[in-house]
Amino acid sequence: MYASTVRGLLVRGMLAGLIAGLFAFAVAYVVGEPPVRGSIAVEEATAAKEAAPAAGHAGHGGHGGGDAPAAAEEEEELVSRPVQSTVGLATGVLVYGVALGGIASLAFSFALNRVGRFSPRATAALTSGGAFALVYLVPFLKYPATPPAVGNPDTIGQRTTLFFLMILLSVLLGVGAIILGRRLAPRLGNWNATLTAGAGFVVATALAFLVLPDNADAVKPEFPAALLWEFRVASIAVQVVLWAVFAIVFGVLAQRLLATRTDTVSAEAPAPRTASALG
Repeated sequence: MYASTVRGLLVRGMLAGLIAGLFAFAVAYVVGEPPVRGSIAVEEATAAKEAAPAAGHAGHGGHGGGDAPAAAEEEEELVSRPVQSTVGLATGVLVYGVALGGIASLAFSFALNRVGRFSPRATAALTSGGAFALVYLVPFLKYPATPPAVGNPDTIGQRTTLFFLMILLSVLLGVGAIILGRRLAPRLGNWNATLTAGAGFVVATALAFLVLPDNADAVKPEFPAALLWEFRVASIAVQVVLWAVFAIVFGVLAQRLLATRTDTVSAEAPAPRTASALG
């Protein structure tokens, strides 16, 4: 019975993640695409300025100047920007939403009735809020999102590794804080144990921020600060919408599933024998 319940929650979590992904895609397209287009325009303008002196020297050098236009031609994009900003963006966000929805539903299955006597809807909200904080917000504070084509392309692998390492550390520290809080609760009480575990998480996260290196070359100095701010606000908005919608949809679906399973178990349980039946 437990395995079938977890399987049902997993399916509903992935469905809720898909629905949340649709809303997140709408926000990403409306709010996130303008700063992305702006950052690409800035990068193209910068590249054109850097290429202009070289083209001028090639044109006046007298050695193969006629080949300069051919050498300066931009490489044709494998996927056009309209496709990237629609089909590509939708595919990425929806796959992301389904995957995180499935993982969050498993976390919900573990947390239900273990973090307090909360209803499934409340537990879904707590799970979504914790996932948003651990998977996105904490890593974002150390390594904020940056628009494409604005950083040093030679360090993109290192920057990606550091970001995922920060996600892993954040999740591990969050799980450790939950375990610590549960162990301290019998001695300190739930409220004091929660505050102590939360303080420990903050201190450990601050130490991780100090130990891990910064992304010094993530954004070029000449990149417009206002455009960078717009992109980062849009990035946060997409994540907030994704997890908020997931919490609402999955909370409703989980509440209905668990209520149905509870009614089924109650109906299958044998009725208590009355005094008259005992004769």
